[in-house]
Amino acid sequence: MRLLIDSLKRLYAAGRLTKEQIAARVEKGTIDEAEYEEITGEKYKAETKAK
Repeated sequence: MRLLIDSLKRLYAAGRLTKEQIAARVEKGTIDEAEYEEITGEKYKAETKAK
C-alpha cells in the first residue's frame, strides 16, 4: 500500500492528479482519510467528492 501512496503523492505534487481524483480514491476505499491528508496536506472533507 505504501507504494500506492507514494505514487499518488508524486502524481499529485506534479499536478497530474487533482484533490477530487484523490478524494475519489477515499470514496472507493482504496485509501483512507489519513492517507488523503498525507497526499494533499489537507484534511479530507466528504464534500470534496469527485465530479
